[in-house]
Amino acid sequence: MDVLTVLPSSFGYVIFTSTPAWLMYCMFDLRFTLQYPTMYSDKEQVFNCIQRAHQNTLEVYPQWLVFQTIAALVYPLSASVLGAIWVTSRFSYAWGYYTGDPAKRMNGAYGYIGYFGVIFLSISVALQLLGVF
Repeated sequence: MDVLTVLPSSFGYVIFTSTPAWLMYCMFDLRFTLQYPTMYSDKEQVFNCIQRAHQNTLEVYPQWLVFQTIAALVYPLSASVLGAIWVTSRFSYAWGYYTGDPAKRMNGAYGYIGYFGVIFLSISVALQLLGVF
């Protein structure tokens, strides 16, 4: 069976949502030089904020990607919109953190709408598969 006949046609939007997410992930690079295996700087608060923004994205990205994909199997347009919200929020989160003031990371708090939204849709998919819905 061809996967293109199984997936809804609007699943393409999900792929277009995941691509900028991958670019976001790649852009959160390090702009300072530290010797390995040092993760944080004793002198550069801004570096530590950049590193923490990157680390937090690494911690959340795999779960988001799984829930995004599961939700998109049944709700591709909703998952794409929620994914776009999450991806843009990660930029807001990182840019706020990059200022050196960790409190400004909260500029990206709206991303919880996208994150919890795809989790909710994934639970809905699971319940549908189990015949509860």
